[in-house]
Amino acid sequence: MQSNRVKKGIERAPHRALLKACGLTGEELNRPLIGIANSANTIIPGHMHLNTIAEAVKAGVYMAGGTPVEFGVIGVCDGIAMNHEGMKYSLASRELIADSVEVMAKAHSLDALVLVPNCDKIVPGMLMAAARLDLPAIFISGGPMLAGRHPNQPDGRKIDLITVFESVGAVKSGHMDQDQLEAIEDAACPTCGSCAGMFTANSMNCLTEAIGMGLPGNGTIPAVMSGRIRLAKQAGIQIMSLLSKGITARKIMTDQAFSNALAVDMALGCSTNTVLHLAAIAREADIYFDLNMINQISSTTPHLCSLSPGGRYHIEDLDYAGGIQAVVKSLSEADLINLNCMTATGAVVGENLKHARIINKDIIRPIEKPYHRQGGLAVLFGNLAPDGCVVKQSAVLDEMLSHTGPARVFDSEEQATHAILNKRIKSGDIVVIRYEGPKGGPGMREMLTPTSAIAGMQLDGHVALLTDGRFSGGTRGAAIGHISPEAAQGGPLALVREGDSISIDIAGKTIHLHVGEEELVQRKKNWRRPELKIKTGYIARYAGAVSSADKGAVVD
Repeated sequence: MQSNRVKKGIERAPHRALLKACGLTGEELNRPLIGIANSANTIIPGHMHLNTIAEAVKAGVYMAGGTPVEFGVIGVCDGIAMNHEGMKYSLASRELIADSVEVMAKAHSLDALVLVPNCDKIVPGMLMAAARLDLPAIFISGGPMLAGRHPNQPDGRKIDLITVFESVGAVKSGHMDQDQLEAIEDAACPTCGSCAGMFTANSMNCLTEAIGMGLPGNGTIPAVMSGRIRLAKQAGIQIMSLLSKGITARKIMTDQAFSNALAVDMALGCSTNTVLHLAAIAREADIYFDLNMINQISSTTPHLCSLSPGGRYHIEDLDYAGGIQAVVKSLSEADLINLNCMTATGAVVGENLKHARIINKDIIRPIEKPYHRQGGLAVLFGNLAPDGCVVKQSAVLDEMLSHTGPARVFDSEEQATHAILNKRIKSGDIVVIRYEGPKGGPGMREMLTPTSAIAGMQLDGHVALLTDGRFSGGTRGAAIGHISPEAAQGGPLALVREGDSISIDIAGKTIHLHVGEEELVQRKKNWRRPELKIKTGYIARYAGAVSSADKGAVVD
């Protein structure tokens, strides 16, 4: 046992004394020490119940003969951090989470890990740590929130957090009054759990299951269901099996497992943030990852699930329809899944699919009848984004899949949001928000407020938005992010001027700025890098070390 470094021998008597001070008995110290990385707090609705999940995990570990030792991990709620300085800290928190799990596991010589995340950056941060440490590890998320019910619709239409964001734009444009907004605000988030659509948190929890690091059901069983507690106990039991068999994280997170995760990503229509996170996790696992892989897999993998924000279904519906295992089985029947990848069950993917089935064929479409022939995401390249940019093509209206329009240029999210809400953006415009990348933000903020305002003002079929920042998984419409190189690095986005013509061709995977090469060279000569917006503290250090978005925005 790795934990013998702090438990065995005369020299470790002081160590044992400290462990016994925590209430551990000699018998408990003779067992493997299983770290429970618990990101519970009382400010994130997806995490407010995680102590209950962690207790169930500990019960499972004890049942299987291990000794659980719990430690805390930070977490940021992207919804609460949205559209102010707080969002600069969201993506940056991912690196702190990975580092803190590494510190706790290494400093205390833990034998294995059960990781208990739920929301946006906590899941990938913990996956990065698991890949880096290469210990036996298993994930059990807190599960998705149930959708709310629209307070003013007699059919009880389901709503979620994005409904609230878009309703703000509706109020600003005169399509809704403030009393209606307040009623929606009260109804949209009815339970604990990660927000109910296929936003970033649920995208990453589903992909954790698809890549093999979570048990079947990890991505979709709702937070409030007793099945989530049972799954947590099973995760605690199963970590002891993984430890005894020597199945570590990198034996699960192989290059074929990443291909499986990308195929499921395309079938579900996941958040564009998955591109950033999978790239960062792959780096920790020493797996090659390139943006071109997105288009390669998307070209052969159909979009099977129409989930919020692009569709009317929610994660609870996906769970009812068969969950991630049903999606994987459907893809496997078209030879789009590697069935021989090891998983946290201790069995390979193919064995896990024996009882998987699609219960509702509209929620999970058959391969021969998809919502879209290509997958949910696309990467565009061109003179405006030489290193690529990302769009959730499954959430773009048909009329915006190809669009040419004049650039409306803003150097911050706040400037653009003010212009949108004050009706200065017109049909046909292309909103450009720059200096919001990993370095320029710093922190690569999500642009959910401006995209939701565009949708709420009923302009999502007429206006595109481009940024070197990123988007919430809740964004819909022609929202193209992660433009690389970013403006703060002197990328072409920094050279765009008000009124320049830009063409977007999502089907053709291109994005082009209609400005001559000589003119761009001259603009580049006259360009000056803006001063760093934050000059002290963690974010200043982050800005100095973070990589470009196309590399996963990792701290090097």
